[in-house]
Amino acid sequence: MKGLIGKKVGMTQVYDEEGRIVPVTVVEAGPCVVVDVKTRARDGYSAVQLGFGSRKSKNVSKAVAGHCAKAGLKDKLPGVLREFRTEADSDMAPGTVLNADVFSADDYLDVTATTKGRGYQGVVKRYRFGGGRASHGGAWTRRPGSIGCREWPGNVIKGKRMPGHMGNVRRTIQNLKVVRVMADENVLLVRGAIPGPNGGTVLLREAIKAKSK
Repeated sequence: MKGLIGKKVGMTQVYDEEGRIVPVTVVEAGPCVVVDVKTRARDGYSAVQLGFGSRKSKNVSKAVAGHCAKAGLKDKLPGVLREFRTEADSDMAPGTVLNADVFSADDYLDVTATTKGRGYQGVVKRYRFGGGRASHGGAWTRRPGSIGCREWPGNVIKGKRMPGHMGNVRRTIQNLKVVRVMADENVLLVRGAIPGPNGGTVLLREAIKAKSK
C-alpha cells in the first residue's frame, strides 16, 4: 500500500485540460524516510514506519533517538512518525527516502488529518440547528429546544445532539483525486478540501474504495 506523510500548505485553484477551474489543496508530501519495517514474524503485523520533517536530537527522548539511529538518522531526526499497514512484509530497507513521486496524477487518495478545534459550541454552530423564532415572544433563538422524554424513560437519550466540544478530532476524507504531481518540489495538488489548518500534518494513503469504481 502506498502512503506518505505531508503538510497542508493551503488551497488554490488550477485549470484542467478543458479550461475548467478545479479547487485544489496544496500538500507538501515528503520527503519521508523509512524508519522501521514491521514484519509478521517479529511484530505480528506488516507495516512500514515513516518519518517526516525534522527536529533537533536534544528535543527527543533517548528511546526515540535510539530507534531512529537504527535507520541511520542521528543529526536530523524526523518530527513525525507514522505507520502504514501493508498486506505483506515490505522489502524496503530502513533509511530509504520516499518522495512525492510515489503517487501520480489521477490517483485517488484517502487523506487523514486532525480538524480545527472550535472549542465549546452550541447546537446552532455545532449541528446547524435552526433555533427558535426571532419574532415577538421567541426568547430561545439559539437554544436546542426540548431534550427530555416526559415521564418515560425519564432521561436524556444517549447520543442526543447537544452543546459541547467541537473539532480537534481525527477525520479521513476518501477518494480525493491527485490533480498534479510536482516532484521537484515534493508537492501534490489534491482536488477538494482536506481537514485541518494550514501547516497541519496529513496522512496520504492509496484509496481503498477507489478500486471498485
